[in-house]
Amino acid sequence: MNGKKIGYWLTTALLSLGAAGSGVFKLLSPPEMIQNFEHLGYPTYLIRFLGFWYVSAVIVLLLPKLGRVKEWAYAGLFFAFSGALFSHLANGDAIAETIPLMVFLALTVGSYVLRPADRRLVDLPAES
Repeated sequence: MNGKKIGYWLTTALLSLGAAGSGVFKLLSPPEMIQNFEHLGYPTYLIRFLGFWYVSAVIVLLLPKLGRVKEWAYAGLFFAFSGALFSHLANGDAIAETIPLMVFLALTVGSYVLRPADRRLVDLPAES
């Protein structure tokens, strides 16, 4: 196994563990999660919705093939993490509180960039 493949699996494993944990935590919706969403000004009905999609994205990232769906999963995680980062900063939360989101953004980008050919979307030839 070469360095790029090791980097891919390392970033993907860490991303998957974090996103799955966050997704399950959202699905369970403990009081801390509800308070966090209220603090950010979001309706609490979004918590379980996001939890479902986090867990779904992890499943897609770990399954073989599914190139187009993987692209959507990476995009969804990137938008969710960057949106959460922006929301915390816009609400005046300390930079230190946003470090986990920055790490998850970096893991998302790292996993996407390092993914092997069999996990990429195959380009179709252009019609003439």
